[in-house]
Amino acid sequence: MPALKLIKSIILFSVYLMTLTCVASSFSWAQKTLSNAEPEIFNLRVGAHADKTRLVLDMDRKIDITPFYLLDPYRLVLDMPKVKFKINSTGLVRPVGDVSGYRFGLFDTNTSRVVVDLSKPMVIKKFFQLSGASNSFTRLVIDLKSVSKSVFQTKSAASIQKRQKKRTPNTFSEANLTSKHFSKKKLDKKIIVIDPGHGGVDPGAIGRAGTYEKNLVLSTAQVFKSIIEKDPGYKVVLTRTRDQFLPLRKRISRSKLLNADLFISIHADSISNSAVRGATIYTLSETASDKEAAQLAERENKVDIISGMDLSEETKEVTNILIDLAQRETMNQSAKFAGLLVPELRKVIKTHRRPHKFAGFAVLKAPDVPSILLEMGYLSNLNDERLLKTDGFKKRLAASIKRGLDKYFDPN
Repeated sequence: MPALKLIKSIILFSVYLMTLTCVASSFSWAQKTLSNAEPEIFNLRVGAHADKTRLVLDMDRKIDITPFYLLDPYRLVLDMPKVKFKINSTGLVRPVGDVSGYRFGLFDTNTSRVVVDLSKPMVIKKFFQLSGASNSFTRLVIDLKSVSKSVFQTKSAASIQKRQKKRTPNTFSEANLTSKHFSKKKLDKKIIVIDPGHGGVDPGAIGRAGTYEKNLVLSTAQVFKSIIEKDPGYKVVLTRTRDQFLPLRKRISRSKLLNADLFISIHADSISNSAVRGATIYTLSETASDKEAAQLAERENKVDIISGMDLSEETKEVTNILIDLAQRETMNQSAKFAGLLVPELRKVIKTHRRPHKFAGFAVLKAPDVPSILLEMGYLSNLNDERLLKTDGFKKRLAASIKRGLDKYFDPN
């Protein structure tokens, strides 16, 4: 009997040890899984107080955040390693304290970004992180205080310099783009660059039913590519293939590096008059065709500011391109393609009453690549918003663009 009790004790102790091992392994696996997964930010809110404006971010763990300030307009920018934003919000409905708005998203391959719009110069008063119960979440608290413009300028310069030292280079290489895709002689194809507007930290327009322009144009561009490339005479390259921000200068430089035959930037507009609907084609001009075209170009040209870019780093390629004789010929070719495309669009979709307009869009300023900007419709109009999301519409639109391309490259 004593021997039997001893055997039972040994068996029970062995089971106990195995249980502890399994629990420890599970805990270790969970920790490893969490550490390998991208961090998540699941809440962002702003609060106004008598002596400060408070910004709070809730996340699943502590992350390294680099803040910096930008002028004209005043902005606080928070850079961090790539994270998943699970925030159920599109930004502020109205200003809170001295924060007039915010945006968030992927800025480049390695960096996520939150951009906070400030109505006056403000800098960080306090910056701290708190851990929740059992380290289940981390709360980042940022208190902002008002300062003079000169103090803000000094802080901005110092913060930008500090950020540049810490910055992780983007893995995208313009050289890799050309070598990866092709040489034109080898392909013997017409190269069409399709540019889904906005992306990442820049959402673009937001429809009345909540449709994000950046997501809509990306999915539409993918349909364009699949349909146009059914013809072996065309090669289509997208400027972006995921929800990532891309500066205007890179959209232009990609088409130039690829020696593209045509550049098509696609968008979906939003205006205060919700009754307006239909597609519009824009081409580059020194003078806008009307007030609406001028206002649209002004909005689209501000996307780099919206994303929190430091424009002092940029060349004048985007912000101040002189329209020389070579570019005038490119503008003529752009207008020619637009003129051929309008009747093809009218066969399958509703167009604006003036379907071809002109304005100074920065993204159309490649000096040697004919370029158009296609506003597919208005997200401010519910009928357009519903239609733009359908696969049938995207395919009809793609087919009409394909016919326009055929007429442009083979007029016979």
